Amino acid sequence: MEMGYMWMRRVRFGVNPLSLAMAYSSSATTLPCFPPHPLFSFTCFKPPHLISLPSSHGPRSISISTPSSCSSAASLLSLPENHDFPDGERGQTYTHLPKGSKVLLKGLNYAEFQEWVQSHGFKPGQALMLWKRLYGDNIWAHDIDELKGLNKDFKKMLSEHAELRALSLKDILTASDGTRKILFALDDGLVIETVVIPCDRGRTTVCVSSQVGCAMNCQFCYTGRMGLRRHLTAAEIVEQAVYARRLLSGDVGSITNVVFMGMGEPFHNIENVIKAADILVDEQGLHFSPRKVTVSTSGLVPQLKRFLHESKCALAVSLNATTDEVRNWIMPINRKYKLSFLLETLREELTFKNNYKVLFEYVMLAGINDSIEDAKRLIDLVKGIPCKINLISFNPHCGSQFRPSSDEKMIEFRNILAEGGCIVFMRFSRGDDQMAACGQLGKPGSSQAPLLRVPEQFRVALNLGV
Repeated sequence: MEMGYMWMRRVRFGVNPLSLAMAYSSSATTLPCFPPHPLFSFTCFKPPHLISLPSSHGPRSISISTPSSCSSAASLLSLPENHDFPDGERGQTYTHLPKGSKVLLKGLNYAEFQEWVQSHGFKPGQALMLWKRLYGDNIWAHDIDELKGLNKDFKKMLSEHAELRALSLKDILTASDGTRKILFALDDGLVIETVVIPCDRGRTTVCVSSQVGCAMNCQFCYTGRMGLRRHLTAAEIVEQAVYARRLLSGDVGSITNVVFMGMGEPFHNIENVIKAADILVDEQGLHFSPRKVTVSTSGLVPQLKRFLHESKCALAVSLNATTDEVRNWIMPINRKYKLSFLLETLREELTFKNNYKVLFEYVMLAGINDSIEDAKRLIDLVKGIPCKINLISFNPHCGSQFRPSSDEKMIEFRNILAEGGCIVFMRFSRGDDQMAACGQLGKPGSSQAPLLRVPEQFRVALNLGV
């Protein structure tokens, strides 16, 4: 889902009053941009966003993280076979801010949270009480007035030095099947979308976004048309789940599952995604089961390995093709990380995980990847990988070249997989009448990522002629 360049910049300065004064003397600072991406051109505007100070034992330096706000021009000359895709960057943890700035509490894991509270002269027990009011006890506090039972001096300190809210509610749209799409405004005016999918079997799911837009440019995905605007912070990711519980638990019941399958490629924003997942599963807070928090990727292999080593949460891989030729077209990330490399990495890594199955997602595209031969190849591809396969009905959107496979075709495909020994499920559309279904999130605007050349053998399937 991601195919342009978006960067979280880290610029290091020596600590001195002049540096701090300059950092806060204006609302925007222009920093040098990376060389233009060969596929898109970007105009970058880089305001100082967060400044972190080290502990008294660390190096005397500060870090300014500047999320870029970029738009991609939708012009494409050529896409070379060896095109270099972004791997993502290591982010920065922000635990302290200069005096006069407020720390965004939902961007801290519990260890950082406790350290920050103690740095202001309060006890660890007060940190736990605050943590539970933000994430547990059915409070999900959004402002100081909702922090009942806390010490008056503690609340005064929080009002002066902490920010509880990372998102602003913009709208809630309800689909005919009860699915809710929540629109959130960010501080920089950008908008993200979160989906809550009710389930009468007690597995209501919140689908969170990890980026504004996406750089992977998967050809069947509406979000991919946007290009990538910027990464979301850990706080902006976590608060989607907090807001979902706060707003909708009374209507849809307990929200038990989280999937990172909204806007963006989660592993392109790996640092913030791993941190957000860690906060989501904390037993003293939101307490989602790690097995019920699933992070999906289009196949960024180095980040996939890191996730399997560092996170307790579940993994989903968006596969969607059984040959490199088709996957190179519909998922250009495959031009860097081929199917064989992706699957062999999973085969090797999962030998070290006990009782762990990866979920393969397979969007069914009529005439493209839904043949009997595809089903047989898929059985061979996943051999030796502990897995489940989720067959997903394609959800059409404006400008899409693809059509969904028929229900009969999906059932035939499923039956072949099941006969071949695969664990397989079928997932039909939810929320598509409000553009809340899989692959339908976002608003591309006038400048869109390019549609890639259709291989000759599939032009008829897309009614493009030969």
